[in-house]
Amino acid sequence: MPTHRDWLAERPFTLALSAGFFGFFAHTGLLAALEAAGLRPRRVIGISAGALAGGLWAAGLEPDDLADELIRLRRSDFWDPSLPLGGLLKGDKFAAKLDDLLSARGVRDFAECRVPFAAIVHDVLRRRPEVVEAGPLAPAIQASCTVPLMFRPRLAPGARLLRPIWVDGGVSDRWGLGALGDGERVLFHALPSRSARSRLVRDQPLPTAGADRRVMVIPGLPRVSPFRLPYGQVALGVAYDYVRRWLELPAIA
Repeated sequence: MPTHRDWLAERPFTLALSAGFFGFFAHTGLLAALEAAGLRPRRVIGISAGALAGGLWAAGLEPDDLADELIRLRRSDFWDPSLPLGGLLKGDKFAAKLDDLLSARGVRDFAECRVPFAAIVHDVLRRRPEVVEAGPLAPAIQASCTVPLMFRPRLAPGARLLRPIWVDGGVSDRWGLGALGDGERVLFHALPSRSARSRLVRDQPLPTAGADRRVMVIPGLPRVSPFRLPYGQVALGVAYDYVRRWLELPAIA
């Protein structure tokens, strides 16, 4: 019986990396396992944590380099609290870190990514998800990661007087369904929410598997947060080991 590895290798596939707070460690473990198996997506969709891992990978960071960056991450690298005007953190340190990582690889725009990449953000005023696939890359990644109440909302880049206000894409499209085309083959790496139900987040059941869809939920991932960053390396290793085993399992939808 064909395995998941066979299914992914059969034809080009899209990788959708879901929202999941500090789930970018697990996403990076998955990317590393796919890379080790010689499997590269032809397109990446990223939401929140998925936008960080997927966007940086699409911009040219290999999984090992991305893992090294994340393992070295300290709370002081992004923790810049001030008066809570829309969010606990200003996000200036986060923006500077993203700019450094992308500038080091000469990538500033979506068009410069090595594979097509789409970031999902939530438009606050229109109360709906938006798929961002063009323009400056760093602001879109940061906006997709802008967890409400933790980070201040971000203004969309551009010179328009009335610019959209963006926050975490997981508010309205946790899985990236709005970025998919008809019949697009996709592997979802889904990180179900562990937080209490919030009025800020719409009820979003897991995507349905099918002939052109595979859905992966990795069990046993430790909870990672700004105050539990050492668990990130554990999550990365758990994800890597699980994906290597999953690839050899029968590809049953």
